[in-house]
Amino acid sequence: MGQERAPRKSDLERRDPPLPEGMEDAQLPRGVRAELRGVPKDLADRIGARIIAAGLLIDEDPALALEHVLVARRHAARLAVVREAVAETAYAAGEWATALSEYRTLRRMRGAAEYLPVIADCERALGRTREALETVQDPEATSLDPDGRVELKMVEAGIRADMGQTAEAQRVLRQTISNRKLDGAATQLTRARVRYAYADLLAEHGAPTAGEWFAAAAKLDVHHETDAADRVDGTAVVSYDQGEDDHRADDHREDGDIEVNGQEHPHG
Repeated sequence: MGQERAPRKSDLERRDPPLPEGMEDAQLPRGVRAELRGVPKDLADRIGARIIAAGLLIDEDPALALEHVLVARRHAARLAVVREAVAETAYAAGEWATALSEYRTLRRMRGAAEYLPVIADCERALGRTREALETVQDPEATSLDPDGRVELKMVEAGIRADMGQTAEAQRVLRQTISNRKLDGAATQLTRARVRYAYADLLAEHGAPTAGEWFAAAAKLDVHHETDAADRVDGTAVVSYDQGEDDHRADDHREDGDIEVNGQEHPHG
């Protein structure tokens, strides 16, 4: 018997998933279009179509979306924008090994620390606790923007919780929230998410203050990206208003303390 032949290009193309309907009005993000200008137009059109298809499908069928961006990778594996599309789609599909490989490749290609939170999260999902903690502690993490640093802290808290270090996980999140410079510089959604993560951890262990923190998250989550509002205890009252600075300092309060229900919640 002879060796099996490698599949021809035409065989591979016949296996490519068909492009979905409704793509006519879809537009590629400006940054993607800019990066695709460096390749021949017919190839750019094919790659762009697969990226658009993935964007349309990622919420309802991330596995199929991943098939589309893998087609794009086959055509242009050296383009960072393609590797980023594969990484993000694999992450959404829960294909952690693929996502991890792609994010690591992106970090090498772009020399950027911005991928550290998702790299650590993929390592955590794969059960690689030691590697995840090493990623969290990478010296380059100091160059992350406030959102990135908060994301990394949330991943670290998740790792600690996975290890059974509940008190340490709570401390990491509480300290992040209490850090005025860091929390105050993050976007509103990120601030909502870190409070949600803290509330979720408290609720998991039956802490009575969980409802207050879900309420704090809900006040910041104006577009309902989380289900914080659904998890608020009806009796919980949060003392600060969304339109005000929730890092007001009183003379007697230590730097980094915040106030919930009129009670101080310090770092420790």
